[in-house]
Amino acid sequence: MGSKKEVMDHILAQLEGLGEVSAKKMFGEYGVYYKGKMIALVCDDQLFIKPNSAAEAYMGDFETAPPYPGAKDWFLVSEEMWDDPLWLCELFRITEPEVAEPKPKKKRVMK
Repeated sequence: MGSKKEVMDHILAQLEGLGEVSAKKMFGEYGVYYKGKMIALVCDDQLFIKPNSAAEAYMGDFETAPPYPGAKDWFLVSEEMWDDPLWLCELFRITEPEVAEPKPKKKRVMK
């Protein structure tokens, strides 16, 4: 189906307080990055946070679901929580240290 740009724009607006947040469109959906790490996905207009122990403790009662067919379950952030920028920014802040650094891209060798 793909996510609407308006949904992504709304989530990014709520995360403005963090500073280093960006989104990258991927196959009609979005990867959400904080400090260069992919922290979340927006798929089918839903926000998914990469599973980690800090987010699990912070979120309390939450659902898990795969962001796309064939994916492992991620933490699903309810739409009502998108409108609480302090809560959402804190979720990203505590998740970032739990996420591994991205692997360096291999340079392509032309033959």
